[in-house]
Amino acid sequence: MQEASKKQLKKFRPENLDGLPGHASLSVNRTLSHIAPILLAPLLKLLFASLRKEIRVPAQGIPEPGRGVVFAFWHGSMVTGWLLARYIFPETVPVAVVSLSDDGQLLSDTLGRLGFRLIRGSSSKGGEEVKSGITEALRSGSVIAVTPDGPRGPVHQFKYGTVRLASENRSPILFADITHMNPRLLKSWDRFEIPMPFSRVGIELHLLDLPPFSSEEELREFSNRLSARFDHA
Repeated sequence: MQEASKKQLKKFRPENLDGLPGHASLSVNRTLSHIAPILLAPLLKLLFASLRKEIRVPAQGIPEPGRGVVFAFWHGSMVTGWLLARYIFPETVPVAVVSLSDDGQLLSDTLGRLGFRLIRGSSSKGGEEVKSGITEALRSGSVIAVTPDGPRGPVHQFKYGTVRLASENRSPILFADITHMNPRLLKSWDRFEIPMPFSRVGIELHLLDLPPFSSEEELREFSNRLSARFDHA
């Protein structure tokens, strides 16, 4: 696994294949784009299975299957976070919200192989489609897996849209506060962490029931308080 989940995958981008003839570059890029998710999905499964997970469940318990819930974790903890959604809710098919970027395409292909349904887009691209997709999924009782500070940050800051949608649909946020012990750290905006195989990971789950917001200012203040609560930088 090592840094392949983040750093090595940059080699698959078209700009790094400029030395090849046009048609060859396109062909190689397409081939790698198909191969990478095939390799990543089982590697992530093996890595996640090897982790010594210590999970603390909230006093209120975990939401029952069939209730719409937003399962959230920081972008930098996604190596564990995505599969944790499936681990916590084994009887459901979680829905992952993934950006429309090149990295997002690779991630969405990988998550599809891991059994996720996909909603593609972000607040900057495809915002209305994302909003309607999340609303429909929550109302049907699905688990929505999101990185509330993604896809480009600021790091450890809840995007207001995540909180707004959860509140409007009366759905709780189950936030996974993930602490990897001695991970490999990448020099990226999200402080991306790659846990080592068989290492220990502490996971504290927080069930957040959101109030209705009477104004945008109230929503922003609440979101900022959540960000400060779970930012351990």
